Amino acid sequence: MPENTLRAHDETFWRTFVGRYDVDPDEPLNLENGYFARMSRTVVEEYQRNIEFINRGNSVYVRQHFDRDHGEAIRRQVAQLIQAPTHSVAMATSAVDALQSLIRNYNGLKPGDQVLICDLEYASVKSAMRWLARQRGAEVIELVHQHPASFESLVGTYREAFIRYPRLKLMALTYVNHLTGLVMPVKAIAETAREFDVDIILDGAHALGQIDFNLKKLGIEFAGFNLQKWIGGPLALGFLYIAPHRLADIDPDMDEGHYPATDTRSRIPHSTPNIPALLTLPLVFEEHRALGGALAKGPRLNYLRDLWVRAVRDEPGIDVMTPDDPRLYCGITSMRFTARRDQQTMANRLLDEYGIFTVVRDTSVGPCIRITPGLTTLASDIERLTKALINLSRT
Repeated sequence: MPENTLRAHDETFWRTFVGRYDVDPDEPLNLENGYFARMSRTVVEEYQRNIEFINRGNSVYVRQHFDRDHGEAIRRQVAQLIQAPTHSVAMATSAVDALQSLIRNYNGLKPGDQVLICDLEYASVKSAMRWLARQRGAEVIELVHQHPASFESLVGTYREAFIRYPRLKLMALTYVNHLTGLVMPVKAIAETAREFDVDIILDGAHALGQIDFNLKKLGIEFAGFNLQKWIGGPLALGFLYIAPHRLADIDPDMDEGHYPATDTRSRIPHSTPNIPALLTLPLVFEEHRALGGALAKGPRLNYLRDLWVRAVRDEPGIDVMTPDDPRLYCGITSMRFTARRDQQTMANRLLDEYGIFTVVRDTSVGPCIRITPGLTTLASDIERLTKALINLSRT
């Protein structure tokens, strides 16, 4: 068994690891870790020091030293997360910020072209694609994927769309779906899209940090990410990626002039960033690497997911929405109580009766309860969840 898989099962290690985080003992069990991750205690302390440092030095430090001494080094470390050159990334406030910048500044559309979205995209991405289509005189094509999904059905649905809609030029694609945790077969879809000359803008918000990937090998040239979910950074930090040879296909943002048009940073709005948060990133990345990065985090989250899914998959009254094909799932998985129309009521019961916090999400086949363990979740927490789910399905 690989070392990372062995560590994923090692509750002694993970109990010690949890000790690095401050968790309120009186709060509910948080199984909604997909929103954003806790920072470790040492990261919080570093962040606080940086807030105080910037507050003391103020604009003197920022204007004279940050960009020259620290900003570019931080950008280089961000690029290393995705094994990309430094000049291919630009900092943003979130994955949504990055993705909206890529979408609104994509200049490859002409009237009569088509853009593609599906039911699994993030709402802000879908609205941005619709906006772009209106501005450029393009048509929006919207797909609904079959449920339950399979590797073949996902790739096949896109191939059929590319054949049926020959004027497709651009599509959105979400690596890890925020509704059910479905992991899209990005490489296979990208290979198919390339056959039909369709560009992809990838939403990597939930993938970075829990899935080990290489954008070049995936065939992805435009992508947006955040650093607050599985990397463990402060809130309001993200970045965009543009393959260097495709920079000219994304316009500078609203004629952004703080950087030359040859600089990727001109593709994002220029503003005063959260510099204390940026200064905290080197420690965040150090801790991420020390743990083993996505190669350690992913197997642990998958292990915790498997514990509850295997226990309830065949339970009458429970429908697990995410397939068990290891290519198509990660730590995030959704379920629903089939005898209950109102999943929010059931999520409320999980919280009120069992002290377990989750979130309800609406899908094309109805609402579901999204369950997302985190790195501070233990196997005993999942056992508690499993008992709660089975009890609720039988009452």
